Amino acid sequence: MRNLILICAFFISACTPQTIQSRPPAAPVSYITSTPSLTSTPNVIIINDTPLPTSTPHIYTVKSGDTISKLAEQFNISQDELRAANPDVSPNSMVIGSTLLIPDNSAVPAGAFTPTPVPAPVTQTVCHPSADGGLWCLALIQNNTDELIENVSAQITLLDENNTSLASQTAFAPLDIIPPRSSLPVYIYFDSKIPAKYSIQVQVLSANQLPLNNPRYLPAAIQKSIAQINGRTAQLSGQILLPAESSAATQVRVVAVAYDKYGIVVGMKRWEGGAIQPGGSISFSFFVSSLGAEIDAVEFFVETRP
Repeated sequence: MRNLILICAFFISACTPQTIQSRPPAAPVSYITSTPSLTSTPNVIIINDTPLPTSTPHIYTVKSGDTISKLAEQFNISQDELRAANPDVSPNSMVIGSTLLIPDNSAVPAGAFTPTPVPAPVTQTVCHPSADGGLWCLALIQNNTDELIENVSAQITLLDENNTSLASQTAFAPLDIIPPRSSLPVYIYFDSKIPAKYSIQVQVLSANQLPLNNPRYLPAAIQKSIAQINGRTAQLSGQILLPAESSAATQVRVVAVAYDKYGIVVGMKRWEGGAIQPGGSISFSFFVSSLGAEIDAVEFFVETRP
């Protein structure tokens, strides 16, 4: 859903090319070069790692004639709220049959359904300063269930020494899905200058459970993946394979999440590809670079949609 503006990103645990073994096809799949040992981040306050019932969104399937303004009026929300919940959707070219996240649950209009909200623990939060004085902040959200979690978001707030809010924004994940028993960051950029001493407050807003065989997502596998790392930069290439028994895919996304040697997330990047026919494949290649320390390990995720 979300065509997010991506963070700088990163890759792999050696300075020479490595081949990453693929897993059998299953709904969005993750790949990891090594298992980072996650460490706790100081001065982090987790308000509530369970999605709040009052923030549970609905999923709406776009129909002919729908517009952002009409849907905002239909669901009794502002156009800005609707756009913020669906940052990858172009207001002027919504695709019939695509889905939108409706952030208001005061009523359940026809055409919308409410996924089951599930606990989504925040296992790590970190902020990396940018060259222009801003901050990239990431919160690692864990799916500890055996099913998919969709439409994950969290409120990230920066507090000063007196616990007064310096800045607060809603952070989204780079994919619509977090696979079972996996973790994926939500992220946001704060462009204002933040004092050297601050604490991070995180509140998960939405995380909705879906079965593995949900038709909105297709099985896919990463094959022949090769990554080269050189300190804080790396290059990745490989192929995405769609099984012959699958439906055709119109959207393909690959996300890489990089960790330093201490298991801290130092960034990520998303690559997007075109259509894949059943039994076919598509190649990908892109550079990534770290927002912080040198890269030690990287985890890969692939998501395909009909």
